[in-house]
Amino acid sequence: MAPRGRSRGSANRGLIRGLLLMTAASFAFGWALVPLYSVFCRFTGIGNAEAREGRVTAAENIDPNREVTVEFVADPASVGSFDFRPRVGSLRIHPGKLYDAEFFAKNLSGGDSVAQAVPSISPSSAARYFHKTECFCFSPQKFRVGEARDLKVRFIVDPQLPVNLDRLTLSYSLYDTTQTAAQR
Repeated sequence: MAPRGRSRGSANRGLIRGLLLMTAASFAFGWALVPLYSVFCRFTGIGNAEAREGRVTAAENIDPNREVTVEFVADPASVGSFDFRPRVGSLRIHPGKLYDAEFFAKNLSGGDSVAQAVPSISPSSAARYFHKTECFCFSPQKFRVGEARDLKVRFIVDPQLPVNLDRLTLSYSLYDTTQTAAQR
């Protein structure tokens, strides 16, 4: 039954207008997510958008009077699919200097696989000072059955890192994305 004072046709037109408005707003929100995510990544330092865009340079402004410990952690999120671990547990570094670290990965899945690493920096407040210039996490990694190899990450810790931060953790979760890659 139509609301008092309105005909059924008028109520239906209002409902259709509302649904169309909601559809348009959802489309606009979805369209805006990519640039919003890019701004979010740039602000928080997650994903290192600057490195992927080639804006981080390897110009070194080394702080020789300061040392920071960078710990490396690896998590094979797809249980049983990969052996995944850092080659070294930690490095003592000087902010501003370019460093390399390696992670070992071996395909244990019994078939060809594709893996994607997702990085994380702890504490999160340090993420904006940790710049990866080259990283295996920037693109999916293809592995043949039983293939093992070292995966390299190249990074600089900004000398502007707050002095109260003397220990950072670079952590990667490695996901088996073979099924997702096959659907593309």
